[in-house]
Amino acid sequence: MTFSDLNIVGVLIAFVVSFISGGIWFGPRTFYPIWMKARGIESGQLNQQQNKPALLFGGTIIGLIFQTLTLAVIITSLQTGSADFSVADGALVGAAVGIGIAAFASLSHRLFGGESLKVWIIETANDALNLTIAGAIITFFN
Repeated sequence: MTFSDLNIVGVLIAFVVSFISGGIWFGPRTFYPIWMKARGIESGQLNQQQNKPALLFGGTIIGLIFQTLTLAVIITSLQTGSADFSVADGALVGAAVGIGIAAFASLSHRLFGGESLKVWIIETANDALNLTIAGAIITFFN
């Protein structure tokens, strides 16, 4: 399995959908106000030290690129060994990675860092949802 085996169109679409989904998830009428309050930021606004759009969006974009590429490598490798690997299978792999690895890898960091479980749930539920959708998209395009 090499990166040349990946369907880049599928990876790019999965990336774009994940980015949009995250924007909706953390929108002003969805989880953003709840998330900020759970983080202890009552004003709902980041301070000047925290509000660095280039860093925030740049980091998000880089993270999503690595997530979708990694998921694509896993799914493409699994598809190579299974001719009947379905879109549902891809979604399941995405969910397993999102919940089993991404979410629970960060749990102890959050707890030792003093974050609430509510913050962890909001953040990692978004990751799990995005990876589930991305897994289905990547599989569909492979």
